[in-house]
Amino acid sequence: MKLKTSHLLIAFTFCAPLIASCQKGEEQSVLQKCGPSLEKIALSGGIFSMGSDVAYQEEAPKRQVKVAPFSIDSLEVTNARFSQFVKETAYITQAEKTPDRKLHPNIPADKLTSGSAIFISPKLSGNMNWWQFLEGADWKHPEGPNSDIKGRPDHPVVHIAYADAMAFAAWAGGDLPTEIEWEYAARGVLKGATYAWGEEKLDVGKVKANTWQGAFPIVNSQEDGFLGTAPTGCFSSNSFGLYDMTGNVWEWTKDSVGDENSNIGIVKGGSFLCSPLYCKRYRPSAKQSQEKDFSTSHIGFRLVYREDE
Repeated sequence: MKLKTSHLLIAFTFCAPLIASCQKGEEQSVLQKCGPSLEKIALSGGIFSMGSDVAYQEEAPKRQVKVAPFSIDSLEVTNARFSQFVKETAYITQAEKTPDRKLHPNIPADKLTSGSAIFISPKLSGNMNWWQFLEGADWKHPEGPNSDIKGRPDHPVVHIAYADAMAFAAWAGGDLPTEIEWEYAARGVLKGATYAWGEEKLDVGKVKANTWQGAFPIVNSQEDGFLGTAPTGCFSSNSFGLYDMTGNVWEWTKDSVGDENSNIGIVKGGSFLCSPLYCKRYRPSAKQSQEKDFSTSHIGFRLVYREDE
């Protein structure tokens, strides 16, 4: 049965009005390193079946596409890697800057501050406003100004806007994957499967990825061991040796909704907030629209490398 079409998410990501403020975000657990080292995985490319005709409408139609050979990082970009980039370049992310009034004329002046959107689990089930814009939230302070990333060097960096990811990619000699490249990599050798691991549903059998367990957005039972982001590589890789292509954080792709000059980008992979009761975008064919100059506590990225670059 076809799922309902998702709304185009402009300015504030994933369903909730975000022009709000709060004193402090939910602290994330500081957790152990999970083990795998970063590798560049060379993929041969070829023809594969992209998209889906039985899920969200933006995934259709299912079609055959061709992808050229490329290499991709086995892990999402971590706080440690991004810290090194900032140390060497003095780069300032979009979340750390005060937005340009000309680009955001509809945002109230008192809300036009540096910051980013964070997830805060509501106390009541009827409260749909689980996203809040928090002044002082950025990649170094993922839950707000009273938080930091100490003890989390191997967690994926978050609060990253499209321009931030592209700047890091240029420094690292890589690029963001196209939507086609990303989906090809996520599917691995299981070209026609619903999930990166096959056909078994997410909530059946062993824990497969860092996603939400329990009644979203009120109760996260943390059966996977994590409340928010997890260190990269904590769960089994796909058949190409890539970790966290499902869950943990959404990942930027290079593509846009509409023409290449559009300010609406495409993220893929789902995050620690996806669950069978909400989102359900923990499939290779799934994607989400995201305003390029806006960041959140569950969006990160990984890099690809092409022979002609």
